[in-house]
Amino acid sequence: MDSVRSYTADEVLQMMNKTPLFMTSLENTTDDDGENVELEAIKALQHEGTRAEVALNFKEQGNEMVAEKRWKDAREFYTKGILTLKQERQEFPKDLVSESQKEKAIEEACYVNRALCNLELKNYRSTLNDTSHVLTFFPRNIKAYYRSALALLALHRLPEAHDICTRGIALTFPSSPSLPSSSSSTTTTATEAPRSSLHQAPFVALLSRITAAQSDAEAKSLAHAARSARLIQEKRTLHAALLARGIKTRSTPKPPDLEDATVHLSPDPVDPSSELRFPVLFLYPLHGQSDFIKSVSEKEVLGVFWEEEILPLPWDERAEYRAKEVEMYAEKESSGTGMVKVGRKATVLGFLGDGKVEVVDGMVRMFVVPKTRAGEWVESMKVRAGK
Repeated sequence: MDSVRSYTADEVLQMMNKTPLFMTSLENTTDDDGENVELEAIKALQHEGTRAEVALNFKEQGNEMVAEKRWKDAREFYTKGILTLKQERQEFPKDLVSESQKEKAIEEACYVNRALCNLELKNYRSTLNDTSHVLTFFPRNIKAYYRSALALLALHRLPEAHDICTRGIALTFPSSPSLPSSSSSTTTTATEAPRSSLHQAPFVALLSRITAAQSDAEAKSLAHAARSARLIQEKRTLHAALLARGIKTRSTPKPPDLEDATVHLSPDPVDPSSELRFPVLFLYPLHGQSDFIKSVSEKEVLGVFWEEEILPLPWDERAEYRAKEVEMYAEKESSGTGMVKVGRKATVLGFLGDGKVEVVDGMVRMFVVPKTRAGEWVESMKVRAGK
């Protein structure tokens, strides 16, 4: 006991894990020199015998790990069984036909049970690789159909899942090999006698899940198609409404991010007679400030709207921006230069519909300057434009 007390609890557990009787994992079982004498001795005993005997031993150990839901360890044992059967024979048995049949049965079980481990570990493509091998060489293996269908469902490959599940159900009838009672059973083989048709139940339940997933996917696809068609219709209607009102639009290579603010028709975006609404950016170039309004009606009188909805300006310490004491301007459309003065009583549609101003990048830009400095600002803009 004194020798044990000199170690921590974790160190004691690590030492016990290197002893075969107390092993809980196949990992970290070697000493610092990379060897474990007791384990290697067991491995030597384990590999004595024919290929079938050694592989069978690995398969049975894998089954024990499955019973404990130690999926990674079980997968390792099944893999060792498979690799054993791929090795060259060291000696030929007297009854080669019988020995080959045993090996085929063990191979089938190792592959289909490793598929279970991969399924539980959510390695769905590895599951399909294993079940594909089984169904290629053992095409009546019920478990392979079932586990393949589960993996395909998880990967959302629904038509394939439906097909493989349907073919699996066909094998559950009395004239066909039976269905395992659960996906994790490791005792049934494809060569056992048929059981009751009640064993169709897991397949039927799985097929129901697949069918429901297909219906859901189809509904989502139809909804997406409907949304796409609706958006196209809304876009075409908006274009027609802008054209009918004589409003010009233009996009730049780097438009600003307006989030959900857009030019749109309201209340019905597919009715060209609905009201047009615009995002409006009020710029105060003499003070480097701005106000952004996400939606303004085409019928709105912009000067009055600004006075009622935005004034007073919190940064206007000298009170230069007052009702009826400012002028508003918009840039001329791209073929022209300079500014267009927008009257205080002009509606949004009134100044956009005359063709002199464009809606750029889905937004109306208005420059607001005090009347006392408007002339000065307009001249500076002319100079900047090279006029």
